[in-house]
Amino acid sequence: MSDSVQHPQKQALISVSDKSGVVDFARALTEQGWAILSTGGTLSALQAAGVPATKVADVTGFPEILDGRVKTLHPKIHGGILARRTPEHLSELAQHGIGPIDLVCVNLYPFCETVASGADLETAIENIDIGGPAMIRAAAKNFESVLILVDPADYPLALQAEVSQTDRRHLAAKAYAHTSSYDAAITAYLSEPSGDSLSSDSISGEDFPKEVSLPLTQIADLRYGENPHQQATVYRLGAQTGPVLDAEVLSGKAMSFNNYADTDAAWALVSEFADSSAACVAVKHANPCGVAVATTPKEAWERARDADTLSVFGGVVAINRPIDLETAKATRGTFLEVLIAPDIDADALTWLREKKPDLRVLRAGKRLASGLDYRPLIGGFLAQKRDERLWDDLCPEVVTNKQPTEAEWKDLAFAWLVAKHARSNNVVLARGGVTVGIGAGAVSRIWAAERAVQNAGEMARGAVMASEAFFPFDDVVRLAGSVGVSAIIQPGGAKRDPEVIAAANELGISMVLTGSRHFKH
Repeated sequence: MSDSVQHPQKQALISVSDKSGVVDFARALTEQGWAILSTGGTLSALQAAGVPATKVADVTGFPEILDGRVKTLHPKIHGGILARRTPEHLSELAQHGIGPIDLVCVNLYPFCETVASGADLETAIENIDIGGPAMIRAAAKNFESVLILVDPADYPLALQAEVSQTDRRHLAAKAYAHTSSYDAAITAYLSEPSGDSLSSDSISGEDFPKEVSLPLTQIADLRYGENPHQQATVYRLGAQTGPVLDAEVLSGKAMSFNNYADTDAAWALVSEFADSSAACVAVKHANPCGVAVATTPKEAWERARDADTLSVFGGVVAINRPIDLETAKATRGTFLEVLIAPDIDADALTWLREKKPDLRVLRAGKRLASGLDYRPLIGGFLAQKRDERLWDDLCPEVVTNKQPTEAEWKDLAFAWLVAKHARSNNVVLARGGVTVGIGAGAVSRIWAAERAVQNAGEMARGAVMASEAFFPFDDVVRLAGSVGVSAIIQPGGAKRDPEVIAAANELGISMVLTGSRHFKH
């Protein structure tokens, strides 16, 4: 291209991975007198649709090289994007035969989608875009003169006769958010040895990264947050997937903010139980209110429901086995917000759609998630490794004269898993693979125990007790003895452990110490 070449009044560079609506958009631009520059698959799509477009290589005078890794990294592209529309810059462009580029429409290689699909490292690396982010950032820097589009939803705005500086600035901010999120997802991927995200196994206390960007991509707006006066939305973190985040809603209303939170809590607990047992977890306000294991999902549901029929009403239920028609029919008479399982039989789904049309019926998605847990603060975040310690990782120690029976050991393990997922302070009573009383979210240990005992009533006799943290005094043990609790499991580690153990021996209660606390706030 020589210095004397007359450039069109307006040039648009279009090179997109997401081609939604791009042909119609480019056609509309040409009808308004724009000239289109393009590359690769976008160029082919435009030309196949009869939209006139010039190959970027014809402008740069340099072919695409390195299997397409280098296409737009050239002064005749970036000069046209970055030039201020001043006489000095425009004169310099003319000197070098560069035409101004007034619109850049670019979105990036599908890196997150590629990682989520389980691609290997080589494929993931090849889906790291280089030229795209460079053009986006250049156009956004020069937003006063160059329109930058990274979202097909913004195409109509660019077709207006005039685009205000306010809108241009908004598009630039959106562009930087796009590249920032993209870079954060790549950072997370490369920081994880196995290649999906930051892992709790790959960091120690000194190794938390000094700088972290959370690549959040909006999935959907929600009707409202925890309360109707709060706006809310739901985001995906990088390339991660989750059983609730990616669950398929097979029936019922759209998920709400509280539905997401409670269903995530229910699925986290039900996933703790072995595949050999059918398990059911009912959750209300992020706390388990009925948990049971059984030989069939129907029996597990009925036992969990009957553990606390009052609290289960309006709750969220997770079952770790596919739901059959018999199980679906067993929910008759109980109002539920959400029912989630690995799968739903066709006839069960038909029955639920007909009999419970508002019930949200979910097929759980797969988990591909970081081992880090983030908690928001005003102006910041806390970060920690997820509490993923399993029962099999513990070395429980019997510290009393009386040993637990085989049946009590099963119930102690069961109750311990439930206590791990209930809000602190909590105490759980269980008997025969079902919770009979749960006290959660209390500000003192004894109050949690009193609540659990009150819920259990006569079922406390012969039950076992679990506490997610140690007993600071022997009061909980004496309460347990007064209602007939036969065995207790707790972390131990309190100053008064000898007094607590002595009380258990005095009352003829077995006590097991795990050495592992499970606070959950």
